[in-house]
Amino acid sequence: MKIKSPMLVITDIDKSVEFYKKVLGLRVVTDFGANKTLTGGLALQTLETWKEFIGTDCVSFGGNSSEIYFEEDDFDKFADKLKELDIEYVHPVKEHSWGQRVVRIYDPDRHIIEIGENIKSVCKRFLDSGMTPEQVAERMDVPVKFVNACMS
Repeated sequence: MKIKSPMLVITDIDKSVEFYKKVLGLRVVTDFGANKTLTGGLALQTLETWKEFIGTDCVSFGGNSSEIYFEEDDFDKFADKLKELDIEYVHPVKEHSWGQRVVRIYDPDRHIIEIGENIKSVCKRFLDSGMTPEQVAERMDVPVKFVNACMS
């Protein structure tokens, strides 16, 4: 068995498709009307059909109990782009203890979307600042072997 795709239940499929296109650059690769799969494998399912599938009207949004995670190579450029968009932040850009910068935002149905700096970019940023591979490994709490792999 293998996982095929995360799926989000959404209230307005056109609005959600536009959000994921404008904010994250995703596009529709499979369109079944009430279900659309975007680049990267993220599927969107309409609320109406989801209720029918599971046999209940009891569906809630905005529970803050999960997220969809993306990585961005040019994190600074992406963070600047977000400032120009009308989006709701879970939190602004912050740096985790291992040095990775992340931002979390809500999609139109209040699903949490995390966008993190590509971890290899974090490693490169530290190396470019003059840190040794050993210092980077300690700072990021990763093996030196990982740091060396990021350098190639």
